Amino acid sequence: MSGFIITSLIILVFVIIYQIGKASEYAAVLRGKEKVDAQVNRAIAFLLVAVFLLGMWGIWACHSYFKDMMLPVAACKSGENYDFMFNVTTIVTGIVFFLTQAVLFWFCYKYQASDKRTSFFFAHSNKLELIWTTIPAIAMAILVAFGLRNWFDITSEAPKEATVIEIVGKQFNWLIRYPGADNELGKRDFRKINDATNVLGLDWSDPHNEDDIIAQNGEMHVVVGKPVKLVIGSRDVIHDVGLPHFRLKMDAVPGITTTLWFTPSITSDSMKQITNNPDFVYEIACDQLCGKGHYAMRGTIIVETQAQYDAWMKSQKSYYALNNADAAPAPAEEMDAAPATDSVKAISMK
Repeated sequence: MSGFIITSLIILVFVIIYQIGKASEYAAVLRGKEKVDAQVNRAIAFLLVAVFLLGMWGIWACHSYFKDMMLPVAACKSGENYDFMFNVTTIVTGIVFFLTQAVLFWFCYKYQASDKRTSFFFAHSNKLELIWTTIPAIAMAILVAFGLRNWFDITSEAPKEATVIEIVGKQFNWLIRYPGADNELGKRDFRKINDATNVLGLDWSDPHNEDDIIAQNGEMHVVVGKPVKLVIGSRDVIHDVGLPHFRLKMDAVPGITTTLWFTPSITSDSMKQITNNPDFVYEIACDQLCGKGHYAMRGTIIVETQAQYDAWMKSQKSYYALNNADAAPAPAEEMDAAPATDSVKAISMK
């Protein structure tokens, strides 16, 4: 019954609209079509100007309302470069948008139909073609150059003193591995993956795996002011390591190793003060739709001092020791004495 009523109401609305249209036609005949058309043109011209002004006000109002939801300052130099590129792009495109829309709506108002004005048509203008092709092309080339410079920066070879951390996506969490005292990540073999005892498929025949550490709960610890090289992979489908507070992201692809590096510049404790949020954490998000649990695929980054990082590392047991009761963890002194290296030659993403 309700479906019949709704259908009847829809039909009634269309009938009313049709009758209003017919009434407008009769009114135009009675008052003179030319006079009615002139009044309609004038009304539409004023309405278009009003739409433009309301639209500009709406953009400003939305920006004012949502500005408190924007991300805080970038927490690394690479992020600052991306913010600069974003601001330049926004300013350039914003100016172009405002000017073109202002001209568009002003022309609609100024050149509304009139008996005193005739239209002028021209098929082609080499000068106009040259202007509106060359200027945007140069502007876009400059913006692309900014982007390429930043991209090459984060994907270039990391400094030799960089801390190497492997991060692997798995539906629906992040697996984070650190090299142990030998500062080398051991080999991996997907055929050895076991969710109970070997989540990354570490090859126990490789001695470099005996001191590797897999962080719990998707928590990554890094040192402020020290470069970090991320070795990124996936255990199942395509994920994406998203670091919004550092303005960085990189795909995690099954069977392919991708990398990026950055230098954290603000500790987690300092960012809590900057944001005035005692619960603030740096987030590792998955920026690629990866399944029904995608929304919950989240990790955290703790940016701390070297002393805090060393204390945390000493409190960790190697993944090998955790899964082999008779294994002894590598001595903490041996870990401190090992030279730093960014070599990850031992990684095997078979």
